[in-house]
Amino acid sequence: MTFTWCNEYTYTLLSILDKYDVKATFFMTGGWVESYPDDVKAIAAAGHDLGNHSENHKQMSTLSASECKEEIQSVHDKVKELTGLDMTLFRPPYGDYNDTLIEAANGLGYHAIQWDVDSLDWKDYGADAIVSRVLDNEHLGNGSIILMHNGATYTKDALPRVIEGLKEKGYELMPISELIYTENYEMDHEGRQYVTGS
Repeated sequence: MTFTWCNEYTYTLLSILDKYDVKATFFMTGGWVESYPDDVKAIAAAGHDLGNHSENHKQMSTLSASECKEEIQSVHDKVKELTGLDMTLFRPPYGDYNDTLIEAANGLGYHAIQWDVDSLDWKDYGADAIVSRVLDNEHLGNGSIILMHNGATYTKDALPRVIEGLKEKGYELMPISELIYTENYEMDHEGRQYVTGS
C-alpha cells in the first residue's frame, strides 16, 4: 500500500494505519518534503517506508540520464538530512519510465516501483468507490501494490474498510521494502516479480 500527494490527512492516515498495525510506503516529491518536514519525520518515526517520487514530478522518460539522477538525488538528500535514512524505493511520476530512468535509478541504489491496483481516490468519487476499486480489482493478488493518496478527500474514510477487506480476503499488508525482491528476480509485463528460474 503506497501513499503520496498533499498532507491534509496524513496524521489521520497514520493513526488508522497504527490502529490496524499496518505499515505502508509513502512516496514524496522534493516540494512535499520541503513543505511538510514534520510529516516526513512522523512517517519515518512510525516505521513506514519513505519513498522517492522525484524532485519536480516531471515526465521522467523525457529527461536525460543526468537529469533523472538529479531529480532522484535531490529528494534523497533532503530526506537523508531530515531523518538520517537512505531511501531505496523510487516511484516514477505518472508511472512513466524508460530504460534511461531505470538505469539512472539503479545507479543511485534505487529500486523502481510501479503499482497494479489504483484506487483512483484522487478523483473524489467517494469512499464506496475507493473500497470497491481496490477490493474488487481484477489485478488484486499476491504481491499487489495499491496506490492511494494521503491528500484525497475520501481516502481517510475508505482506508479502514480497505484494510479490513484485504485482511478478510487473507492478504497480509506490508510496506514495499518487505514485499519486493532486490536481486535474482524477473519481472512480467505487469511489474510482478518472480524469483529467477521459478
